[in-house]
Amino acid sequence: MIDVPLSVLDVAPVAANGSPGEALAHTTALARRTEELGFRRFWVAEHHNMPAIASSAPAVLLAHLAANTSTMRVGSGGVMLPNHAPLVVAEQFGTLAALHPGRIDLGIGRAPGTDQATALALRRTVEGLSAEQFPQELASLFNYFTQDEPGPIMASPGAGERPEVWLLGSSGYSAQLAGLLGLPFAFAHHFSAQNTLPALALYRDRFTPSRWLDEPYAMVAVSVVCADTDEQAQFLSGPAGLSFLRLRQGRPQPLATPAEAAAYPYTEVERIFMADRQVGQAVGSPSTVSGQLSALLEATRADELMLTTMVYDVKDRIRSFELVSQLT
Repeated sequence: MIDVPLSVLDVAPVAANGSPGEALAHTTALARRTEELGFRRFWVAEHHNMPAIASSAPAVLLAHLAANTSTMRVGSGGVMLPNHAPLVVAEQFGTLAALHPGRIDLGIGRAPGTDQATALALRRTVEGLSAEQFPQELASLFNYFTQDEPGPIMASPGAGERPEVWLLGSSGYSAQLAGLLGLPFAFAHHFSAQNTLPALALYRDRFTPSRWLDEPYAMVAVSVVCADTDEQAQFLSGPAGLSFLRLRQGRPQPLATPAEAAAYPYTEVERIFMADRQVGQAVGSPSTVSGQLSALLEATRADELMLTTMVYDVKDRIRSFELVSQLT
């Protein structure tokens, strides 16, 4: 049995022969269903210049998702701060927090979440694009919410409307910063499994109590595909693996069907890449997934798990979360 809260990370995957509009409708349906199932929060991730992903504007999508749910927390997993002026993020999430009090999470990342050319198109200047400026930009964002150092510019909404802020990471940098600032920390185990344990150790070791949090709180994001049998789950997981491979090869495409992914002529090098990517994932029947998630919890001592399920058909996506919800 899984004895920690479960949450959802979604990227609004665009299926082959589908459209972004259909992908966003499917994400909305998933949010409604996972709220019914008792999942704690529903996050969407900022990505750009990727035809397989429709969650490029988290604040806009979150306004829609919050309006279509009533109790679940909704948030960003995350907003990539180098892409945006801190004032814009403060106003966007201040507006969300004012509209939906007590339900908004602001997960912040320090990577662009895209290629540098696209990042430059977003920000229109090289200023702020470097991760080296992240601590200063983060401090500026916090000040818009708290007004600890009032200045000539006020975020309205924003000042006094602070959402719950998380730092996201796939390495040790944000883990240490989250600890020093006394913030909750979410780790991207789903694409950086080899760094999970070292990063969590750094976070807990560096943690300093703050006005936001008395004790460290770590959430681990993990890829999960749960189906009635191990074989079916493996079959359904194929498109996500192929999509990731194509992305790393610099040729992102919409999500293939499971049959197309199974028939893809993988080279030996590509098969090794796919096998490495599957390390740390939870794919299989309910009993298999239960064992995999229990092992992950034992190793990480996570306070919460965030599940991301990228499969071709939204019915299979919803079914996976239904099956996992029965493991708690």
